[in-house]
Amino acid sequence: MPLPLRGGVRGGVCAVRLGFRLIASFRAEDALLLLRHRGAGYATLNALRDAGLTDAALERLADADAFRSLGLDRRQALWEVSTKDRPQALFEGHTAPDALGEAVQLPLLLESEHVVQDYNAQGLSLKAHPLHFLRPELDRGLCVRAIDLLTIPHGTPVRVAGLVLVRQRPGTAKGVWFMTLEDETGTCNLVLFPQVVETYKRRIVGARLFVADGTVQREGIVVHVIVKKGWDGSRLLKKLASPPGPLSKGAGEEPTPELGKVSRADEGKSSMEDQRKAKELGKSRDFR
Repeated sequence: MPLPLRGGVRGGVCAVRLGFRLIASFRAEDALLLLRHRGAGYATLNALRDAGLTDAALERLADADAFRSLGLDRRQALWEVSTKDRPQALFEGHTAPDALGEAVQLPLLLESEHVVQDYNAQGLSLKAHPLHFLRPELDRGLCVRAIDLLTIPHGTPVRVAGLVLVRQRPGTAKGVWFMTLEDETGTCNLVLFPQVVETYKRRIVGARLFVADGTVQREGIVVHVIVKKGWDGSRLLKKLASPPGPLSKGAGEEPTPELGKVSRADEGKSSMEDQRKAKELGKSRDFR
């Protein structure tokens, strides 16, 4: 459970606390039950069980990496919650002893795997942004960061990449689409004219991670990228969920096509597993 913060600052560093409502499928009744019996805090998982939380509720909390204060990371907490042979309290209000025997030490998750699980459990992560781990590859593909657009001159050709936050197709925009991408430094806004949408619509609609070539349009402090060409870069996201190393390729895995060299044929090559990995980072918000 997160420790209480005073003034939103711990150790001189600003902090953000996430509420239980963000945890996928975690019931309000379970959150209220947890708070009602919290007292001075919970020292063990069995203390939470004694308070009345079900194993299903504990699994939701473990999925959200909520047991760091108990010395358990996400994987270890899920293991402890799923342990079948555990002692139970005989009477309500009496804390059951912890499971007997030597604790099983599981391999730690990579930070990139934690980030994917955070997105899967609560729709965001405070550990890092997914594109932080892909930045070396994006740099090799000459993708500029969102924050760099603030200083790039009007009319400059650029390539940008980011998670798709929003797609918009206003009825009054005469077929013009707008997209908002997010990387580890911020957001950037794309403008896609009808001819571009018609040419790359499958990529525009289906991409979880979108890569675009275009030119910078600057009007005062407002900056857009006028898109000329686009790619679906979602296949890169699967490297975050199950990598032997942060950006290395698994045995037998097909190399990801270089950014800027993806053909239309490549769009149909992603497997169902690739699509599932990309969807773990959540859906974009589309407005028509």
